[in-house]
Amino acid sequence: MRIGIVGYGTGGRHFHAPFIKAAKGVELAGIVARAPATIERVKADYPGLPIHASLAEMLKAGVDAVTITTPPGTRRELVLEAIAASVHVIADKPFAPSADTGRELERAARDRGVVLGVFHNRRFDTDVQTLKKVLDSGRLGRLWRIHARMEQDDPATLEAGPEGGLLRDLGSHMVDQILWLLGPAVSVHAHLDMIDLPEGPTDAGFVISIRHRGGTFSQLVSSKINGIDAKEFVAYGERGSYRSAQTDVQAQAIFAGKRPADDPAGWGYEAEERWGLLATDDGKEPVPSEQGRYHDYYEGFARAVRDGTPPPVTPAEAIAVLQVLDAARQSATEGREISL
Repeated sequence: MRIGIVGYGTGGRHFHAPFIKAAKGVELAGIVARAPATIERVKADYPGLPIHASLAEMLKAGVDAVTITTPPGTRRELVLEAIAASVHVIADKPFAPSADTGRELERAARDRGVVLGVFHNRRFDTDVQTLKKVLDSGRLGRLWRIHARMEQDDPATLEAGPEGGLLRDLGSHMVDQILWLLGPAVSVHAHLDMIDLPEGPTDAGFVISIRHRGGTFSQLVSSKINGIDAKEFVAYGERGSYRSAQTDVQAQAIFAGKRPADDPAGWGYEAEERWGLLATDDGKEPVPSEQGRYHDYYEGFARAVRDGTPPPVTPAEAIAVLQVLDAARQSATEGREISL
């Protein structure tokens, strides 16, 4: 599958291109970049790779699929442009400004007969994959609740203004993770930490409580301006608990200049001293890290295009995430629990 990237900021450069290069059955076919400094980065990172001035130019050159990883406000139009050209699309998160817009994009892709996927890559985080294995093992018995934290000491990356904010940024990842682990939400209660910036009121932190259809409960906590770095899960069940406080393994490796294609077998494992701890009546034991592989997303998307199977994250799943995010904002504004 020949895929092009539209946008080469932090997302395109660090979380898409290296994992496309590592994925089997996928070829990086070109990048859309316009700013002179961005064009020079592409040339330095991938000498000889075609660079296009626009999505239209890339589509004319010919690709099987595109990843849209431009700023959120531009994504709807670009996704629709690619769909209209009968090209398969991966939309970065948040894939739409609301659940209603997400449904519009889903209909457009279905009507055109193209595969539309959403890049909720953090299902493939090392700690999430390990937690999923623990839950699937049944060793916690009936699961009661999961508490999750994804806090970053990184105020410079907070997207300012009403169209930005942390809820749509890290909230997209965290809600997708928990819905993937625990199933659909039936109600949402949320608090947002609001700050005033020149671009407008901005949510800089959140607490989201979710009741799930299966009877479980989850609570998600995030911040970016409070000087905290934390990535934690605590799962409680009738037979015990599982706790993990792992690092952001794949992101840290990428920012350190490492690439998954250079060491496929060793990529994405947490150091042993940071393995999660399972506590049951049998005692306490560390749980070996599962491998985190963001490139599994691209391999799964290529299979969906080739075989007609669902993509790793379907539009319906992404719309469910947007429904929770929409409900979280309504809950914080109105001070009440929102039923879905």
